[in-house]
Amino acid sequence: MRKLFFSELTSCKETKLHSAPHSWLPLEKGKLSKFAGHSTSSIESLMKMPEPAVLPHFKPADYVDILAQIHEELESCPPDEKSCLYLLQFQVFRGLGEAKLSRRSLQSAWEKASTIHEKLIFGAWLKYEKKGEEPISDLLSSCGKCSQEFKLLDFVSQISTGSHEISYDDESDVFWGSPVVHFQIRDDMIACDRRKLAALSTPLYAMLNGGFRESHLEVIDMSRNGISSIGMRAISKFSLTGRLPYLSADAILEMLDFANKFCCNGLKDACERKLGSFICSRQDAIDFMECALELGCSILAAACLQVLLNELPECLNDEQVVRIFSCASKQQRSTMAGNASFSLYCLLSEVSMSINATSDVTVTFLEKLVDSASDSRQKQLALHQLACTRLLRKDYAEAERLFNAAFTAGHLYSVVGLARLASMRGNKHFSLKLLDSVMSSRWPLGWMYQERALYLEGDNKLENLNKATELDPTLTYPYMFRAASLMKRQSVEAALMEINRILGFKLVLECLELRFCCYLALEDHRAALCDVQAILTLAPDYRMIGGRVSAKQLRMLVMENVEQWTTADCWMQLYDRWSSVDDIGSLSVIYQMLESDAAKGVLYFRQSLLLLRLNCPEAAMRSLQLAREHAASQHEQLVYEGWILYDTGHCEEGLQKAEASIAIQRSFEAFFLKAYALADSSLDPSTSATVVSLLEDALRCPSDRLRKGQALNNLGSVYVDCGKLDLAAECYINALKIGHTRAHQGLARVHFLRNSRTGAYEEMTKLIEKARSNASAYEKRSEYCDRELTKSDLQMVTKLDPLRVYPYRYRAAVLMDNHKEKEAIAELTKAIAFKADLNLLHLRAAFHEHVGDISSALRDCRAALSVDPNHQEMLELHHRVNSQEP
Repeated sequence: MRKLFFSELTSCKETKLHSAPHSWLPLEKGKLSKFAGHSTSSIESLMKMPEPAVLPHFKPADYVDILAQIHEELESCPPDEKSCLYLLQFQVFRGLGEAKLSRRSLQSAWEKASTIHEKLIFGAWLKYEKKGEEPISDLLSSCGKCSQEFKLLDFVSQISTGSHEISYDDESDVFWGSPVVHFQIRDDMIACDRRKLAALSTPLYAMLNGGFRESHLEVIDMSRNGISSIGMRAISKFSLTGRLPYLSADAILEMLDFANKFCCNGLKDACERKLGSFICSRQDAIDFMECALELGCSILAAACLQVLLNELPECLNDEQVVRIFSCASKQQRSTMAGNASFSLYCLLSEVSMSINATSDVTVTFLEKLVDSASDSRQKQLALHQLACTRLLRKDYAEAERLFNAAFTAGHLYSVVGLARLASMRGNKHFSLKLLDSVMSSRWPLGWMYQERALYLEGDNKLENLNKATELDPTLTYPYMFRAASLMKRQSVEAALMEINRILGFKLVLECLELRFCCYLALEDHRAALCDVQAILTLAPDYRMIGGRVSAKQLRMLVMENVEQWTTADCWMQLYDRWSSVDDIGSLSVIYQMLESDAAKGVLYFRQSLLLLRLNCPEAAMRSLQLAREHAASQHEQLVYEGWILYDTGHCEEGLQKAEASIAIQRSFEAFFLKAYALADSSLDPSTSATVVSLLEDALRCPSDRLRKGQALNNLGSVYVDCGKLDLAAECYINALKIGHTRAHQGLARVHFLRNSRTGAYEEMTKLIEKARSNASAYEKRSEYCDRELTKSDLQMVTKLDPLRVYPYRYRAAVLMDNHKEKEAIAELTKAIAFKADLNLLHLRAAFHEHVGDISSALRDCRAALSVDPNHQEMLELHHRVNSQEP
């Protein structure tokens, strides 16, 4: 192995790389030189990998048990507790890395909100989670549909306050004074109906018809009570009509102060509602919030809160806003958020942590979160998150106290923080003792072995990391450490194989960066360029080498050492990589093509398709929106708008956009979108004929062979569903002729339906040989062979992509058939430990029921229904199992 030298870049304001952790990639005159020898110290710098972060998430040791508890509580709790339970469910899924499920839980919290405070807090949270999706709301509006989460609530009129006035209309109720009382305010005299004004509150009644001197006066001096003559006249009118006249905000504030002094609840509510209508900006909200908190005006405070939360995260850069949330007392928090104080500070803490996890603002919000926690599970989350922030701030004594409190409260994962702190004090033995104690008390998890490995050396360290990967293959650190260890031993090819293991099923930027380094060590500059361009596609501002150098800068340096491609070369490379199912390679080529004068709309659209295949939905949506922005024509723009709507669950509106595009110009993409959306949205068998017609129309329009291959493949699938196997085979064969490799899978299905399992097996073997990413191909081929070959193929699937659940289910079913019930349940449990999957939980619930373990079956049913509350088979199993519980 030879060494690369880069020099410092005098033209760029970058930190010099001689101090970087990966300093074996120095910079010299902006060029990549040849390796000129090997430095052990430079390779060892790669070994100085950061320890895996202590994650600030709610990570229960048994997430299935917690999800089951939440579901059980949701079935029986009163409506005003549901949102808090869905928030907890959101935190569980967030800790599992299940973005879609956590988003759905947040949506449920918003939908089940029983108070206006919960409604506005969770609505703002959804808007924050969907940051960047505002164009979707605009697109829905263009189709005559509104997205409720992005709208400010007109909640002032929704708050039910009841009647706070005291009615003294009974003629038998004697008023001793004159029926008209005059209030003198300096030189003005305001006449009021004594009976009506007294009805506003108990204190006013006592003053005007009680034992006070004022009850016998016809003129009462109010000059020193902070009310103007305008305000007093308005109060008089309100006492007669129950409605406020149109006045300035200052006059309403005077009336509000009066109402607060004299406990006029009805007048106070009316003033708060009126002031809420004056809030038009952040500064308005700040000003009125201070008044609302001082006077205890919950309606006005909620109106201000909505405006402030609607501007997250930007409003947290405003010191006035931060001061409101940071300095609020317990009573003021109640005024501002009602009983949703924990939910409010949960949101504020999350946003602040995303901006700067170590800031004073984050600490203050998390302290408020701890104060607002009302049950054990909320305290576990709040204490652990605050502990993580204290750890990052190097406030070790306080971090230890908080981690210990969270751990004592039942948050087992907080032991990671305690172990790190013990290690920092030089007591690795105590770190191991802590972890061993936890692991001996329960079934160990992958993160426990990963953490344990940090305090070991040599073979023991690798043994623990291997066990961590066995129990939880989604953990990134073990792969990276093993690859770095192989690099240290100068086994670059072996390091490359190790890092490819995780990149085969999980796209992680840090792993792509490490593979980039491996390729540079091998002097494979083209492959290195591929990875850095994939990184930039996913994160345009990504920085490498410990954050010291921008990925864009390294890309420019690597490009000087590769032969430049023409536009024609790029298209050929894209065809080749797309055909070989090399999605990362295809992403890289598209990134390079976007620098040319090529039609960017089309390229961004292709980019979005690849990102969806790589399970990067946020990046895919970003690319789709860029495609819309760079569309060359209106009809092309309408197609991209249709895909945006379709991909966000608005199928009907997506169809409308496709039809609008076709009305302007018949195009491949418009017909393809309409066919795709129609096939996915309609259960009517007669729809198949329409889909066939649309795909045939698409194929008659100009397009490149990449897209035509996809259309032929889809057309073949429709023909198979209709039983037209000859037409289906013809479509698949034509797709293969133009390089659509995935058509082998469709053709295999045709062979199988023609009773040729051998032909189907051989067809899938061709796909496996051609496809760079072929876990799904092995899984499909397993359906066309005998049991032993099936087991072999499914073992390969698990090796290539351990997140695919079918192999676990198959192996468990085989074990169950062989009356090995414990082994069958263990096989499912192994996968459930790192993947919250409905099918795995469903099958394990059925197995538990079969062996008579009803309580475990019921637990799995409830957890599964947390994953999908509307799954019909799961609901039926849950009903059956629930009826058997003693």
